[in-house]
Amino acid sequence: MGEKMEKSHQIKRRVQIVLMQGFVWLSVLLAILLVVSLIGYIAVKGLPHVSWDFIAGVPSILKKTMGILPNILNTFYIVLFSFVFALPLGVGAAVYLTEYAAGRRLVRIVEFAVETLAGIPSVVYGLSGMLLFSQLFGFKTSLLSGGCTTVIMILPTIIRTTQEALRTVSTSCREGALGLGAPKWYMIHTVVLPSCQSGILTGCILSVGRIVGESAALLFTAGVGTIIADNILQAFSKSGGTLSVALYMYVSEKGDFETGFAIAAVLMVLVLLMNFLQS
Repeated sequence: MGEKMEKSHQIKRRVQIVLMQGFVWLSVLLAILLVVSLIGYIAVKGLPHVSWDFIAGVPSILKKTMGILPNILNTFYIVLFSFVFALPLGVGAAVYLTEYAAGRRLVRIVEFAVETLAGIPSVVYGLSGMLLFSQLFGFKTSLLSGGCTTVIMILPTIIRTTQEALRTVSTSCREGALGLGAPKWYMIHTVVLPSCQSGILTGCILSVGRIVGESAALLFTAGVGTIIADNILQAFSKSGGTLSVALYMYVSEKGDFETGFAIAAVLMVLVLLMNFLQS
């Protein structure tokens, strides 16, 4: 009797394992199918309209030309500005919270604030950035206002991913460095940070993806300008639309879906390249 029950239990467990494995594989296949379908649809609809003149050209009503070079440059400027300020702030905050902060209550409060910031809708960031940077600080509608807004937007992502990366470094590595007489900061920047570079890089890639795909916040702060500035300092003082903002304007305001799909294809290629560089 006992052997029959044991055998029945084993059969039941094997069936459960097979069902769970099947469910997992089905989930993986569906996820892959969705991603491939989305990429394929955008590629088929957008890539035929992408050309060198489209990428390197400047839009002009008088010359009847179409191009997204100003939008590409504006996207690059926003990403560069955001990382110049957000990366050291985010990594520094994560290092302090993980390695130096003594009070757990303080850490919990800061982590709660970071989680709250990460969950705020981008349109709220846009309205807040418009009121704070564009009007109160007098930056007006410019890339500077948009850059300051995106810095605040990506800080939570960088802080949280860096914290998780720092926690993956084993305690023995820290203790070994300290045991050899290394000061704590020397131990952090020679042992801990190099050991979790991949995790920090992942946070950076996620942040770039959010900036590149952001439209609501930048529409209120950076604007929709398509004029190429003479230098980078002049660019930050003027209105400038990024690729995602241009996509929104062409599709929503002008109803030009061909150009919209072409911009979407360019965005997709940029995001895929960033992910391949990470791997």
